[in-house]
Amino acid sequence: MNTYFLPAYFKQTQMSGLIGKKIGMTSVYNADGQALACTVIETGPCVVTQVRSVEKDGYTAVQLGYGDKKEKHSNKPEMGHFKKAGTTPKRKLVEFKEFEQELALGTTLTVADVFAETDFVDVVGTAKGRGFQGVVKRHGFGGVGGQTHGQHNRGRHPGSIGACSFPSRVFKGLRMAGRMGGNRVKVQNLRVLRVLPEQNLLVVSGSIPGAKNSYVIIEK
Repeated sequence: MNTYFLPAYFKQTQMSGLIGKKIGMTSVYNADGQALACTVIETGPCVVTQVRSVEKDGYTAVQLGYGDKKEKHSNKPEMGHFKKAGTTPKRKLVEFKEFEQELALGTTLTVADVFAETDFVDVVGTAKGRGFQGVVKRHGFGGVGGQTHGQHNRGRHPGSIGACSFPSRVFKGLRMAGRMGGNRVKVQNLRVLRVLPEQNLLVVSGSIPGAKNSYVIIEK
């Protein structure tokens, strides 16, 4: 969406997101006393490790780094990249394109610099890998029904997959058993319930993809 045609109060004034780590789920109470399921994310601090420009790269973006790692686990090109930014080696690097702030190399961004309570965010993560699963768990099939007409142990099977003599083949994309999970997932429009800058924590409503301690991208 082009922000130039939006009213001033809709335009973004800061970075479009940060990198974080999923801590786990809990619940908080709102003003009406209702318990709201929520997820706690350790968000930042993130360091600007590269600033891309139209003149040099063909587009504008800011690369952020999150999570320290040992120098022995970084190769020489990576060490030169982080040394230029004046920071230690980082585990996770992500580019954010939609921003208006002018940021310099080495600038540190915290959760309070980007997010505020009542904001709505999108969270991107890698879903838990669940291995090879059948059609009931993978696609929500109901199975073949009751144990009738002499069938045996087929309650969770997919049933017929062919189409008789025409077209005499199985169409591509047919929902069948296979590997489940381990893919990139984005959950949209999660409300920010709490911002705890002292602990670098962000509390959002609902659940987000990924296992505990997995990296996530929080987009504003």
